Amino acid sequence: MNFTLSQVPDRSQKPRAKGITMVMDKGLSVRETEDMLSIASPYIDIVKLGWATSFVSPNLNEKLAVYKNANIPVYFGGTLFEAFVVRNQFEDYRKLLDKYDLQYAEVSDGSIEMAQDVKCEYIHTLSKQVTVLSEVGSKDENKIIPPYKWIQLIKSELQAGAWKVIGEARESGNVGLFRASGEVRQGLVEEILTEIPFEDMLWEAPQKSQQVWFVKLLGANVNLGNIAPSELIPLETIRLGLRGDTFNHFLNTKTKQKWKIDSK
Repeated sequence: MNFTLSQVPDRSQKPRAKGITMVMDKGLSVRETEDMLSIASPYIDIVKLGWATSFVSPNLNEKLAVYKNANIPVYFGGTLFEAFVVRNQFEDYRKLLDKYDLQYAEVSDGSIEMAQDVKCEYIHTLSKQVTVLSEVGSKDENKIIPPYKWIQLIKSELQAGAWKVIGEARESGNVGLFRASGEVRQGLVEEILTEIPFEDMLWEAPQKSQQVWFVKLLGANVNLGNIAPSELIPLETIRLGLRGDTFNHFLNTKTKQKWKIDSK
């Protein structure tokens, strides 16, 4: 940090097991990638090349090299995994991970119907090769999964070998964990947390209001994903109580009393 402030929450240090920020790269150029890393590298833990953008992105090898030189792991979006699986090309997908020397992979079923035992087998198989993030939740806004089912799915995927389970929201933040308006399905999240440690979840939260809600609920070291490159620095200020939305959240009781700040 550039200067010292008291009453700022402790942030976990890289490499982090919690407090992870996952960036959504939707097709950055090599230069844009370099620019992003020049200002925000300390706050980036992992990068997702969104859905199947890696299939069409020029200079993929060069961009992956930029991330690798910054010691920031990258993985292909879950939609690409599904695109290979639905075409009966899972072994080709595994070879692809080796070809690009990727250490992480995402297993999802947001665009196709997949039996849970089949999905868990993919997780188990890939976990022997790379670190696996799995994703729960549908990209179809009309498909509502009840909380008990979310919990069952999350538990089974962690047991199958997933490092973290991602709560689906898409890059827009209006499905899965969220209503079409972007409002958090609070009851769903709180029920999940009754049985799943918060460190095991990575919540997709592309909208500022969603990021604020999770930080207020779970603190500075909540795992958040699908963060736009332009929102990396703003998110870190939210985590530290240095933006209006969370300004009062981490102040101590004495300070709140002195300045007549509502403790709620």
